[in-house]
Amino acid sequence: MGWNIIKKGNTKKIVLTGILFAVALTLSFFESLIPTSTFLPPGVKLGLSNIVTMYSIFVLGAGTGISIVILKGFFVFITRGVMASLLSMSGGLLSVLVMVVLSKIFDNKKQYLILSIFGAIFHNVGQIIIASIFISDKLIYTLPILILSGIFMGIITGIILKTVLPYINKLSS
Repeated sequence: MGWNIIKKGNTKKIVLTGILFAVALTLSFFESLIPTSTFLPPGVKLGLSNIVTMYSIFVLGAGTGISIVILKGFFVFITRGVMASLLSMSGGLLSVLVMVVLSKIFDNKKQYLILSIFGAIFHNVGQIIIASIFISDKLIYTLPILILSGIFMGIITGIILKTVLPYINKLSS
């Protein structure tokens, strides 16, 4: 009887959310293997898993994007601890919130590049707020570098999403 609660449309969304979560974790792991210290300032990452979060917001809705961010945050908690989890969730949730608000301002037009840039910037802002509170208030001085890197990385992830979107849509239909 309990299984009848899940409708066919919900089942597809749940399965797709699980697949997207797995892809986000895979991209995050792959990104951790790239030695960024040689060409990026400390604390700057590519943000490849944010491509998945953006896709989920655009295609499945804000709730799914938030779910993926929270799931990623719990996974980070299990694998890297409380502080890393707080940083992951604060950046991810602020990023999703900003992208959802901007998508409403743009009347749900898929402005991938703009949303990606602002999502990346606010991901960094969310993390720097938590880092400043729990680690050192001097970290706030890295914000200009993180904003510039957010613009750059947001452009990259926005272009990647726009490029792979037709192929992902074929898989999910």
